[in-house]
Amino acid sequence: MKKRVIDILKEFGVPESSITDQTHFARDLGMDSLDSVDLIMQLEREFGIRIPDEDHYKLTTLQDVLTYLEAEQAATA
Repeated sequence: MKKRVIDILKEFGVPESSITDQTHFARDLGMDSLDSVDLIMQLEREFGIRIPDEDHYKLTTLQDVLTYLEAEQAATA
């Protein structure tokens, strides 16, 4: 799962070497709000889930995304 998310981040031109679990998408990677929306859409497509608007702002680091995806998978299992 982590590799799949990192691969998505790399599509934004982010070098894999600059991505850690605590890398903040806006602060550390310079992603703006449009990038964030695009990231959410790609995550939804890649993992076959729907991320409600109210959850978008919770997903600011790689660890946030991984925790969210794990919870979603557990809820649907």
